Amino acid sequence: MKAVVLPEYGEANRLEVRDLPEPTPGPNEIKVRVAAAGINPIDWKLRSGAFKAYRPLTFPAVLGRDVSGEVVAVGPGVIAFKVGTRVLGFVDHGYAAFVVAPVDAWAEVPAGLELIDAAALPLVSLTGAQLVEAAGIREGDAVLVTGATGAVGRVAVFIARSRGAKVFAGVRRNHKADAATLGADVVVALDDEQEIAKLPPLDALADTVGGATTQQLLGKLKAGGRIGSVVGEPAGAKERGFAVQAFSTHRDPKRLAELAASAAAGKLIVPLAKRFPFSQAGAAHALAEKGGVGKVLLLPDR
Repeated sequence: MKAVVLPEYGEANRLEVRDLPEPTPGPNEIKVRVAAAGINPIDWKLRSGAFKAYRPLTFPAVLGRDVSGEVVAVGPGVIAFKVGTRVLGFVDHGYAAFVVAPVDAWAEVPAGLELIDAAALPLVSLTGAQLVEAAGIREGDAVLVTGATGAVGRVAVFIARSRGAKVFAGVRRNHKADAATLGADVVVALDDEQEIAKLPPLDALADTVGGATTQQLLGKLKAGGRIGSVVGEPAGAKERGFAVQAFSTHRDPKRLAELAASAAAGKLIVPLAKRFPFSQAGAAHALAEKGGVGKVLLLPDR
């Protein structure tokens, strides 16, 4: 099968297409013919070596955590999925024509959701939902989501609103127009000290940014305020009495199915920037790494 392979740490142009053996599903696993794979920040951080102290790669490596596709084989004991089922999954080694992963990595793609586009959802939708849970956001809370126009931030805004919170969407000043479409109660430019100063006391912070931006916001949290973070614990936050939960995204097939249904209904929107074939994986990574609005997808060369 064709797969996008990283032979060593390096820039986006180090990615190349190779022929690899097709995987075989074991007990409680399914095999999926990949329609598309999503590119996420973790992918280029792993590729560059920025995360090698935490998650070293074994080369040659196949990156990719998001995929969508069709089930082509099931392992012993699998009854949840049948051959031909359309699925999306939070997996490992997703940049490949075929992927095998445990049953709990997958959810069925609902009617109304385009199969290729579904590949944009698994990691960011689960992360956004789990971020809101980590921050303990509930009805009536005043919560600020940092990086709100990023894919994870968009999902966090959606989930926080669905819980009845008053949501402040924190973005860069040049993203305010785009953030206005998120449905947040207030859009705040986090690179504008005057706008930060006008923030009311906050019950919770859902953080996707970290660093100096988050440090500025700690002074806006109420005593005993809560912080959920995908970028580690903010320095000094616990010492100031805040409840902090930094986490890594975990599989949750039931939640993934719910989020996919929201996307199919047009309630949850994760914008797409561009689709690339596997043969242009380097260009795809380079575009995704520049940032901006929208996820980049890789499609197997057929």
